[in-house]
Amino acid sequence: MNEKLPISSSIPIKARHYDYQHFTYPWHFHSQYELMFVKEGFGQCFVGDTIHQFSDGDLILFGNNLPHYMNSDDSYKKKDSKLRVKGTIIQFEKDFMSYSINNYPQFLQIKNLLEISGRGVLYTKENSEKIIETLQKLPEMEGLQQVTNLLTILQELATCKKKTILATPHFYKSFPKLGDNRIEKIISYININYTRNISLVEIASLAAMNASSFCRYFKEQTGKTFTEYIMDMRIGYACKLLTLGEKSINQISIECGFESITHFNRMFKRHTKFTPTLYRQKILENI
Repeated sequence: MNEKLPISSSIPIKARHYDYQHFTYPWHFHSQYELMFVKEGFGQCFVGDTIHQFSDGDLILFGNNLPHYMNSDDSYKKKDSKLRVKGTIIQFEKDFMSYSINNYPQFLQIKNLLEISGRGVLYTKENSEKIIETLQKLPEMEGLQQVTNLLTILQELATCKKKTILATPHFYKSFPKLGDNRIEKIISYININYTRNISLVEIASLAAMNASSFCRYFKEQTGKTFTEYIMDMRIGYACKLLTLGEKSINQISIECGFESITHFNRMFKRHTKFTPTLYRQKILENI
């Protein structure tokens, strides 16, 4: 669902508190950025091709046009449940302060944050207490005070070292620039060929390295081994195909490059905690 928010260049920020029996909004996206703070609540947050188990204190930044939805735990949906989900939502237009953010070096860290938000960014309570304090006051602010405090929040989030990127690189519209022509060339090659068997010798020769040097270099640049990176790409692609709901599990397994459906089922569950069938079921019932 493409959610249309009442946000424009004249009203660039929408900030509000929420208090629901449970989350009900289905799988959706919108052209604006969204900061969601969960003061009270637990369940599953579907972000792109990833499922995160959210809980009290989580703060999530959703990029513009990033599909997502919050799914409260089943205990919230019982008739006699007294549980509530509470928190604060900040939404702001995709072109918010765009000229300054894209052109002034003082905004470089915020620019980088908004780029990676296309995959969803998670902050836990332990790493964002100061940010959360300001964020919860934003709905009561107006005008310039609201704008300057939102910029302060974004700067704090941008410089926070402990954050988790949620969706896999495959789900991102274009891989962020890494500032290294060699790794960009490698990533570009993987993005095109990850559904087939790329040998370590093949990819290492592309970087003009031997296999052991390449493995060290790749891990330093991406934080993952070559095998882990390929597997993330394949699982990400599988999640997309499962969301579309058009192909069988076996067809998806083959198209994503897995050697057998057994291997696919095992690796998919290891990465997402769900079988492919259950993942598809949970996505489709919330569209």
